[in-house]
Amino acid sequence: MTARLTRHATSEGPRWALDGRYLPAGFSLAAWLALPADAAQAQLAAPERGAPADGPLLAPIEDAQEAWASGVTYLSSRMAREAESQSADVYQKVYSAARPELFFKACGWRTRGHREGIRVRADSAWNVPEPELVLLLDSAGGIRGYTVGNDVSSRSIEGENPLYLPQAKVYDGACALGPGIVLCAADALRDLAIDLQIHRGGELAFAGQTRSSQIKRGLEELAGYLFRELSFPHGAFLFTGTGIVPDESFTLQAGDVVRIDIGGLVLENPVL
Repeated sequence: MTARLTRHATSEGPRWALDGRYLPAGFSLAAWLALPADAAQAQLAAPERGAPADGPLLAPIEDAQEAWASGVTYLSSRMAREAESQSADVYQKVYSAARPELFFKACGWRTRGHREGIRVRADSAWNVPEPELVLLLDSAGGIRGYTVGNDVSSRSIEGENPLYLPQAKVYDGACALGPGIVLCAADALRDLAIDLQIHRGGELAFAGQTRSSQIKRGLEELAGYLFRELSFPHGAFLFTGTGIVPDESFTLQAGDVVRIDIGGLVLENPVL
């Protein structure tokens, strides 16, 4: 049976909970991720559970932590990027290269949580959600579990020039995580169902499905490259890429509601 961590707003500040009950007030995800795996497991088993966690959900990431992302890890993503881009060969090359595409997505304080609003850029004509399995990585690069991520992106800006990737990917309201973290081993993540639904005006406007087994690269491989020459003393979150890409006939609009279900963990965000 898997355990689930959630982060909540309280009158004393953000507080973590395990399986719906508050952990001791001093519990820090960053400090927990700095512990060896055995010690980390023992820490969660040791404390007495507190009161039911009834505070509003927050994004399950602390302010000093970082979210990074992998690109072009699904064949469908490679084909979509080739179709939209004026430099299609770069996506063909990175899909088959030994080295994956990795890029910074957001720091913790900039990340939106479950049911918090996401945004599209005002200077972009084509904007999409990207539903992604997100790995929770400890300070040594080990996989401790997963959460659901929305890598909101401007396809028109990235398609114009791949060097515009930071502007297409990194802006206010472009990163959402939640609603919590499922603690599990990497083996449990190999073949999770990933489902995307976008509702507009109460009607289903777009839907797509894939599975994490369609990711071309190993999850440990992606984590290994991220940690190869970069340290994360507070742990890190790693988006593993998207396999659901709406075509150019669809773009996000204010008022849309994006719902992502990965292995039964559901992240939902309205578009502001």
